[in-house]
Amino acid sequence: MNPSWRWFVAESPRPRRVATWSGAPWLAVATVCLGAFLGQFDASVVTLALPALRDDFGASPEWVSLAYLLTLVALVAPIGKWSDRRGRKLVYLYGFVVFTGASAACALARDLDVLIAFRVVQALGAAMLQANSVALVVAAVPRERMRKALGIQATAQALGLALGPTVGGLLVEAFGWQWVFAINVPVGVVALVAGHFLLPRTHERGTAPVDGIAVVLLATATTALLLVLSGASPFLLLLAVPAGVGYVWREPLVRRVKGGLFGALCGYLVLFGPLVLVPFTSREGPLETGLLLTALPVGFALGAALPWKLPRTGVLLSTVACGVLAWQVHPVALALLGLGLGLFTPANNATILSALPKGDAGSGGGLVNLARALGTTFGVALPLFVNAHFGSRVSFGTLAVIALLALCTPIGDKRPCPLPTGPAGSVISPHRG
Repeated sequence: MNPSWRWFVAESPRPRRVATWSGAPWLAVATVCLGAFLGQFDASVVTLALPALRDDFGASPEWVSLAYLLTLVALVAPIGKWSDRRGRKLVYLYGFVVFTGASAACALARDLDVLIAFRVVQALGAAMLQANSVALVVAAVPRERMRKALGIQATAQALGLALGPTVGGLLVEAFGWQWVFAINVPVGVVALVAGHFLLPRTHERGTAPVDGIAVVLLATATTALLLVLSGASPFLLLLAVPAGVGYVWREPLVRRVKGGLFGALCGYLVLFGPLVLVPFTSREGPLETGLLLTALPVGFALGAALPWKLPRTGVLLSTVACGVLAWQVHPVALALLGLGLGLFTPANNATILSALPKGDAGSGGGLVNLARALGTTFGVALPLFVNAHFGSRVSFGTLAVIALLALCTPIGDKRPCPLPTGPAGSVISPHRG
């Protein structure tokens, strides 16, 4: 193969000075955090541009968000499995290329249909990023530091989601809706260059092929479910439920870690629910409300960084915090909710990844991000639905019940899979280029 073309079709090693430096794992984690932040930031920042898009194009812009969600949720898990075979770093970097290019195209779109089409392409890039983010963290850090690293990565996601509404409102008001998409371009370019030099190659490859039927079942289930949540006929549930059951039946990895995935869905739902519920119940202005909501990701970051492994304590703390929020939305209660979820979510994600062989890390990461995407979607739709029919107290009470359901998650019940070994039983180091 021509060396000039190899960079485009094969994973390149990190520079030797980077790969052998003691801080290399955390440089890789920081690089992954750029993608984690960007994906969640984009998902939330666009919501502030919808009124401006409606005024500019003279049509309902709901499919600008819906098309993105449908594509992302349907593709993130199968792309994770495909990345296990092709190379996680390579797919991740191409994800930045697709996401950044589509973001620029969205900013230049002069027609709503064109904008929606490029949002689909942008979601494809986001799926390539999110499907591999967890797997790249697992490949970069020693197993005993996995929980801390996944906590940092999850914190970057929470920060992106929390800052999106505030920054989006400022961008739309000052520069127009185009800058909601254009702001992704410089961040994506920086992340692409950093990923090339700082991310490790894929050393443990998966062998399971992508199941085309499972992909169709997953796409059918998630599309039908999200259409129901967006106001379509509830009879689509008759399509979503059997398709979802069929997907689980055809995917053995899902059955193996189904308890952890259920906990992840509950945790992300409770994390993202207040971010959309509080703006609808707060009497403050957009900027003040945005500042109030920062207490949630700050608490999450603190909980994820603590060295203690107290996931079940975190679940109980989150439940109590949601109960307090039902009576009064206070920054201390939001911070305690974030703290509890910070204790639970990274530990739960680490349990899921530890229960799978390292060669299936991309598949496991894709499933974790599928649970996160579904949790995010339910976290937007469910609290607002309950709030519209029963009020904010019942909404936060519902979040408390869902947080308590996470206690059903079998955290720590599965022993970690051993690290892969090389010749003569030598352990393969996760710090190679």
